[in-house]
Amino acid sequence: MLDFAAIDFETANRYSSSICSVGVVIVRGGEVCKKIYRLVHPVPNYYSPGNIAVHGLTKEDTDSADYFPEVWAEIAQYIEDLPLVAHFSRFDESCLKAAFKRYEMTYPDYKFYCTCVASRKVFGNRLFNHKLPTVAKYCGYDLENHHHALADAEAAAACVIGIQKFSGLKLEDI
Repeated sequence: MLDFAAIDFETANRYSSSICSVGVVIVRGGEVCKKIYRLVHPVPNYYSPGNIAVHGLTKEDTDSADYFPEVWAEIAQYIEDLPLVAHFSRFDESCLKAAFKRYEMTYPDYKFYCTCVASRKVFGNRLFNHKLPTVAKYCGYDLENHHHALADAEAAAACVIGIQKFSGLKLEDI
């Protein structure tokens, strides 16, 4: 059985704690059963031009959004004790840990898996690169809205499912 939560964060600036959007896709038994997308009021609350160029979000988009603790309270009830997966998971894990630290929340020690590392391991040089759009396409998902947190989480979920089908490996082995 393949149960996990694919997650993606976008940030407003260079600070990992400046989460401005989050996408989560809950997969149980290898099937998507829940999708969550939320804008987040970032801390610190300013947007760097480079970050805006990547994801298109601005201060006006998130001024009335909930802060991270409120958003995470909603998400956490669906994640429960599921492992988390992300493409370049070090970034997403660092954002999550930074936000927990910023708000003095107790971090539940989530287990993260990386679809980029798994892709390199399973597909090797069959792919010309291991960027999220490339791996997702190879796994049957056309990522049209790259750097939208939900689209990227959907792509990461498709990558895990595809990598598992191609390799026969369990999540903890990829």
